[in-house]
Amino acid sequence: MAMWNLWHGCHKKSEGCLNCYMFRGDFKRGNNPEDIHKTNSFYAPVAKNKKGEYKIKKGSMIWTCFTSDFFIEEADQWREEAWQMIKERSDCQFFFITKRPERIEKNLPADWLDGYDNVWIGVTCETQKRADERLPIFKALPIKKKNIICEPMLEKVDFSKYLDDDIYQLVCGGESGSKARPCHFDWILDLKMQCEKANVNFWFKQTGYRFVKDGKMYLVPRKFQHSQARKANL
Repeated sequence: MAMWNLWHGCHKKSEGCLNCYMFRGDFKRGNNPEDIHKTNSFYAPVAKNKKGEYKIKKGSMIWTCFTSDFFIEEADQWREEAWQMIKERSDCQFFFITKRPERIEKNLPADWLDGYDNVWIGVTCETQKRADERLPIFKALPIKKKNIICEPMLEKVDFSKYLDDDIYQLVCGGESGSKARPCHFDWILDLKMQCEKANVNFWFKQTGYRFVKDGKMYLVPRKFQHSQARKANL
């Protein structure tokens, strides 16, 4: 697995951005998270060693642009070059998420057709409102590998009408940080049932900081949020 941060910074777009890890980290370091800029690792997927071999190995999963949004407007000038690198590295898989499904279709490469085999796209939906806004657009797009990301999960959400064999996986998790809003285990279990009925893969990724189970709230330190989610065996 490799990380590829093409550009950094993101405008607050919805409820899920209010307490996000990137915003908190930038503010702590005295940086402006709304400053969108190209990173020094922009050309990482095509970088080579002294032998002329790609530094990122064949078959790698490359988590792409996780400190911003791949389809953010301010990055339009750089995106075509990013697509060229993704096409060049057809031997690797690229995964990115977005809050902007309405911008996907007009920002796809000219030879996209029904999608690149090595590109996974996920759309984030932290509330029912966002799911109903974003998923009808997302579902209609020509993408071979689609994911739904319900993280941070801020309320109980019904995804059932969007789950079918067009969706590979639904990922969910709570919100981290001292100001995190609660995530309820009952919501997680309900999502798992929705996915089972639709035969869609399900991943409970992390508990978040304020996790409610059996009517009791647990404050889970960040270093344990992923491991505690794994213990649920969902």
